Amino acid sequence: MQILIDLANKALNTNKTLPFSVYRSIEEQHMLNVPVIKPLLIVVLSGIKRLGSEGELLCPSGSFVFLSNKPTIAMRNIPSDSEYFALLIEFEYSDFECLEYRNFETNTYFQGTIEPTLEYTLKQFVEWSEFAPPQLWHVRRKEILQVMDALGFEQVRSIMRPPTLSHKIFTIITSDLANDLDAGAISSMLAMSESTLRRKLNAEGDKFQDIKDRAKLGYGLHLVQTSANPIGRIAELCGYSSQSRFTDKFKQLFNTTPTELRKTRINGSGE
Repeated sequence: MQILIDLANKALNTNKTLPFSVYRSIEEQHMLNVPVIKPLLIVVLSGIKRLGSEGELLCPSGSFVFLSNKPTIAMRNIPSDSEYFALLIEFEYSDFECLEYRNFETNTYFQGTIEPTLEYTLKQFVEWSEFAPPQLWHVRRKEILQVMDALGFEQVRSIMRPPTLSHKIFTIITSDLANDLDAGAISSMLAMSESTLRRKLNAEGDKFQDIKDRAKLGYGLHLVQTSANPIGRIAELCGYSSQSRFTDKFKQLFNTTPTELRKTRINGSGE
């Protein structure tokens, strides 16, 4: 696993936009209601990850968990020895077109051990990401899916849920956080009335403002975990004019503040 950690760190040092993220910490992190909008592969390379409100799903170092696109989940990142270190790869709906469709109920998750073939594929993915243009990222993501399927993880064929209206709205908001789009603007983009949008969301058990909060704060969580930006700057990037307002909303959703979470990271600061 150390080679994969070294490769990921090397790629991060290029300061380029990459097709993966790295979450690392030197102290335990506990976050509630973490949004998972796209299928997410989490590869634990050091430490332990626990998922679920009671930490019932255990992912030790050298294992992975593949989460389907679903609203939220509780996460705990637990360092062992020096740190917690995980590689995160988000997949698009179109990535799964390379697999044979299975008309089974969608899996909410599956997990497994990082076998040598999968580890080699992930190494290639990370190394390749340093110079590959974004328009080719989907090629390697599909390769990861095909390798997992060939290794016997057939659950990968049914891990992707068709995007709901909530997912579509979430994607639109996160793609344009600076404009602070309201329900009227987004309903126009989706060619429906605002009342129809709200009615359909209600049928899905969701609300527009809740989606908007998850989108903005989910991006804030990502920036706190992966960047060195000051908390005030992160608040601005997430569409908040007030750092205190951002902190209050962050605490309300994730049960921790941006500053508390930042302190758990390697070279993190309290801001």
